Amino acid sequence: MAKDTEKLIRQLSLISFLMAERRPVTALEIKQEVEGYSGMNDDAFARRFYADRSELAQLGIELKVEKPAEGYYEAETYTLPPENYYLPAIEFADAELGALRTSLSLLDGEFAYSEPLRLALQQLSWGKPSPLTAPEQQSVELGIKAGAGGRALSQRLSKIETAIFRRKTLVFEYYTMGRDAREKRKVDPYHLLYRGGQFYLIGRSHERDDIRVFRLSRIQGKVGYSSKAEHDFPPPEDFDPRSYATRTDWQLGDTQGTARIWLSDRVDWLVLRHFGHAGTTRPASEVDGAPADGIVFETEYADARQVVAWVLGLGERARIIGPDELAAAGEERVKRVVELHAEPLELAKEVAPTAVEEDEEESEGRESPIRPERFARLVTLAGILISAARRSDKLDVAELRGNLQISEQELREDIDVLNVVNFGGGSYVLYAEVQGDQIEVDPEPYGDNFAEPARLLPLEAKALVAAIDLIGEHLAEGSLASAREKIVAALGGDPAHAGLQITTAKGDDSEIAQVVSGAISQNRLLEIEYYKENEDAFSSRRIEPYKLMNGQEGWYVHAWDPDRDAPRSFRLDRIRSATVQDETFERRPGVEPDVSSWPRTGEVPASRQARVWISPDRARWAKEDRRVVAELADGAVIVELQYAGGDWLAREILKEAGDAVVVEPDEAVQAVRAAAEAVAGAVSR
Repeated sequence: MAKDTEKLIRQLSLISFLMAERRPVTALEIKQEVEGYSGMNDDAFARRFYADRSELAQLGIELKVEKPAEGYYEAETYTLPPENYYLPAIEFADAELGALRTSLSLLDGEFAYSEPLRLALQQLSWGKPSPLTAPEQQSVELGIKAGAGGRALSQRLSKIETAIFRRKTLVFEYYTMGRDAREKRKVDPYHLLYRGGQFYLIGRSHERDDIRVFRLSRIQGKVGYSSKAEHDFPPPEDFDPRSYATRTDWQLGDTQGTARIWLSDRVDWLVLRHFGHAGTTRPASEVDGAPADGIVFETEYADARQVVAWVLGLGERARIIGPDELAAAGEERVKRVVELHAEPLELAKEVAPTAVEEDEEESEGRESPIRPERFARLVTLAGILISAARRSDKLDVAELRGNLQISEQELREDIDVLNVVNFGGGSYVLYAEVQGDQIEVDPEPYGDNFAEPARLLPLEAKALVAAIDLIGEHLAEGSLASAREKIVAALGGDPAHAGLQITTAKGDDSEIAQVVSGAISQNRLLEIEYYKENEDAFSSRRIEPYKLMNGQEGWYVHAWDPDRDAPRSFRLDRIRSATVQDETFERRPGVEPDVSSWPRTGEVPASRQARVWISPDRARWAKEDRRVVAELADGAVIVELQYAGGDWLAREILKEAGDAVVVEPDEAVQAVRAAAEAVAGAVSR
């Protein structure tokens, strides 16, 4: 029998024994009665029992220890109070359960936490109709689902999750983009953050003796623990993970100064929706050197280039007015964009692409903790089997496999494990047998131990709250906010403050989203005031809203536009106001967004290709995030950008702050040059 299987049986048997006895028991009783301990000598038992208690605690199941006034540890007694194992009852309204069900159906498969999310919903819906059946009609589609990004990255995510809970210091090699170097890092992991399509680890770097942010995709090779100790560092003091979730790109690092940025009254509301939390504002009329209209936005910055790039991307509607060195840097960079697009660029010779190293996780060569997902699955399965036995029902193998998303072989292995969970003297928890396409269960006297839902493991709780936070207030089917409040209350704390935080939207569109969701659920026309960025103009639209969907740039409402007699998608953060009309509409067949295309890839059907040169200084970043089609001898690269209009392409090139040049087509070169000249003229005024 595999070591991890032996450990699973031992830990489940220990839980069942303590809950069946419902009295303090000694270590000697546990050694004699619980499956897996009886054959050990005293030293081996002491080590294994201590390790099992520690692992169960990390899984959210705390044994209560009563110590004698004096004496050896053998005199300690142990209990497992029901409140330390069973999940407090949570009364969900039908709308809340419907919203949770929709969340799973939207996220299942590509979500990094799909398995624990599925198990958590099984626990929460105990005794009620299964929430795992996909709703017939959804008002939301997801293009971006917070996937882990491949096998190696998924393994790292799991390892880091465990390290955060166990307070284990990690060691790994990290590719530092700014220095173009692969360096060793020793990090106390505090928190995981999902932002902008990437997972980040936040922790204390021993090399810097300070908190640093590490992008998981830049961690290379094996991720290991620095020691075999139970814990390596104490819980961090005065660490607020929420501050990292709200920082802008230009604020990641040590503060260098405060930028003063004039914003036109055409875009001030839009910028504040995105970045209002990152600074303060004053009327422009009160600030020397600023135009009379609009506002002045003051924001601390750690990276001057990032601030300049962001402001240039806003075109003529924004300008850096201080400090002087930052304003000068902005002027210099926009002039460079103009100059680089004035004449055809002379390119270095192409060279063979750099080989990419294969990156595989290595085994640590010693017994590892049980995967929380496997433990949770066994506890959940035990409850399902016992519940069926109480009703004298046989379970359908295919349906059970579908609900748990496991193979028939995995199901048989899990049932084999549960069939031997016992604590001596023939006291088993259950006996289940697969008979063809059905499962028959005989509950044993102590089967009641698993007849109620177990507490959510930290990973399950985190998955549940992460799923809610990823979707936010974008469901018409029911309120996720109220369901989240109930879950956090039952857990006694918010998992987002102690492990993982999800943030995806680039702007706060929650108020608009709620209005749009209401219109979708009631089939009512929606009147919106929409900002067309490429024309710097507002337009009023009266639309039939069908679905909300997310993508690389944020959330959209997919709708039928009667004035255009065609489907259209509108970014929520570009909607300045939305009003639900009294008039209803009949849904048209076939008005469905294709979330596998432009929301995920950014490529629209009418898009064209531009070949863009990226400077040697920024080539490393381009290789990470863009489609590189050529590498050049001087270290520069050529990437392909898909674009539908010259205005959008010009903004993207301006955001590169002089480190990108359109090579072809010529019409795109001219569009970028014209836009850059307009910005340069506005800056010099």
